[in-house]
Amino acid sequence: MKDILDAINSDASGEDIAALEVPGSYRAAYVRRDEVDMFEGIASADKDPRKSIHVGEVPTPELGPFEAYVAVMASSINFNTVWTSIFEPLPTFGFLDRLGRESSLGARHALDHHVIGSDASGVVLRVGSSVRNFKPGDHVTIHCNHVDDQDPSAHNDSMKAANQRIWGFETNFGGLADLTVVRANQLMPKPAHLTWEEAAVNALCGSTSYRMLVSNNASSMKQGERVLIWGATGGLGGYAVQLVLNGGGIPIGVVSSPAKAELLREMGCEAVIDRKAEGYRFWSDENTQDESEWRRFGKKVREVGGDDPEIVFEHPGRHTMGASVFVAKRGGRIVTCAATSGYMIEYDNRHLWMKLKQIVSSHFANYYEAWEMNRLIDSGAIVPIMSHVYSLDDVGLAAWKVHKNQHEGKLAVLCLSPEEGLGVTDPEKREKVGEDRLTMFHRHALKNVPAA
Repeated sequence: MKDILDAINSDASGEDIAALEVPGSYRAAYVRRDEVDMFEGIASADKDPRKSIHVGEVPTPELGPFEAYVAVMASSINFNTVWTSIFEPLPTFGFLDRLGRESSLGARHALDHHVIGSDASGVVLRVGSSVRNFKPGDHVTIHCNHVDDQDPSAHNDSMKAANQRIWGFETNFGGLADLTVVRANQLMPKPAHLTWEEAAVNALCGSTSYRMLVSNNASSMKQGERVLIWGATGGLGGYAVQLVLNGGGIPIGVVSSPAKAELLREMGCEAVIDRKAEGYRFWSDENTQDESEWRRFGKKVREVGGDDPEIVFEHPGRHTMGASVFVAKRGGRIVTCAATSGYMIEYDNRHLWMKLKQIVSSHFANYYEAWEMNRLIDSGAIVPIMSHVYSLDDVGLAAWKVHKNQHEGKLAVLCLSPEEGLGVTDPEKREKVGEDRLTMFHRHALKNVPAA
């Protein structure tokens, strides 16, 4: 890998990179099959990714005809990284075993270790015999929709494909490593004005937010619509706020501290709710929701946003879904992509059916949606929301930070890249987009939430 890194840092040609030997093993962050019971009897909140995530050498898998080897310069932490590391809601080795039964190439994934990570930026090293749009030496970002084209269900919206999976979560060989193998239809051109770490944090959360808000596959936001955004400075919410502003909507951002409220206003969101300052308790006990708190919250939403929201950008799940259904405007949409606070949700169905509201499900993004989000980032219309940068050796700590919600925006992880700030190949474009915009989350986090 040292020869590969030296070639990348010296701007070697694609031909020279293609001539480099792909090593037989590489450094990666992974969990182990024989440790899936290590947290048995421990509450979810107390499970520690620092104990389950290992960093070490793993064997390099063979390359399939529709695949590419990519030298991973940087990656990032997502909630699925946390779920894999604490083996909840179930160990991911079951996903790998099912993939392993599909084909001889699928069998590569069914191993006793699972290399994790669903984001990456890097450089193409080698491509399979059937790859035509990318070549060695290309600088790329990687989205996590792992799907092939041999099933008819993949040819309308690939997220509805029978064999759709999330790379690095439901497949092996994820992005938290110095090397990865991905399908060519996961590759996108890296925005030339971004560093490796800035480019690595966008694909999963940014594309998810794009599908939820912009795409016809979810809420199809229109100009002037109000959008209530939970966790508005978090990994999903930070992109959602930008997309709403970019598309002529009115974001109403919900955050959990004065510092986050300050960041949200710096992003251009004028309607801000600090839920901790307001003291909302939507659940009066473990089994009972408090409708009076929904009403108090709805009053605050109208106060700061001017009206009930046409769209609720919902991803916390259990803690917030009851309030989300209640506060959405008559005929509005509650679009949901996750359940980070619990997936067994409850809401008062009368507020849904009698006011003609809709709950719309959304999951990641198809290739077109991911490509369009990447294009917006490349144009500078959307900027990364990277707050901190960790080394691959500290990936367990970074995952623990996300598990404990001790982070803002996205946490980047340097893999093959030796230091921050590398990878910019168009400094003039970077200057045009603006250093202050590009580093907003990073600057804010360093000021308000120092890394451990």
